[in-house]
Amino acid sequence: MSLSHVSGNTERPLLHRTVGDVLACAAQEWPEREALVVRHQGVRLTYRELNEQVTRLAKGFLAAGLSPGDRVGIWSPNNTQWVLTQFATARAGLILVNLNPAYRRVELEFALRRVGCRMLIL
Repeated sequence: MSLSHVSGNTERPLLHRTVGDVLACAAQEWPEREALVVRHQGVRLTYRELNEQVTRLAKGFLAAGLSPGDRVGIWSPNNTQWVLTQFATARAGLILVNLNPAYRRVELEFALRRVGCRMLIL
């Protein structure tokens, strides 16, 4: 599997790391520095805390029977769980499908059938 490809200006080289790798490196380099602040939920996570929660969630996705390449839908406004899900799906090799939280039931059902999500996060 290719991590990324270039189309356009190649003046700045691509990183040969995944999003999960970059988060793990940040957690190692700045473990106690704030990484995520979600004011409306009163949440503040350091890089260490964020990385630990992402790792647990990624393992949970795989333990639930998902496999790399499977699609996971998220039907949610911006919040802590959305960020954790974004990083965890990337770390587990899953495809995150963002679903508009304003969708009505019929729209959500159509989108889920269309993209073939194996799991839905609410």
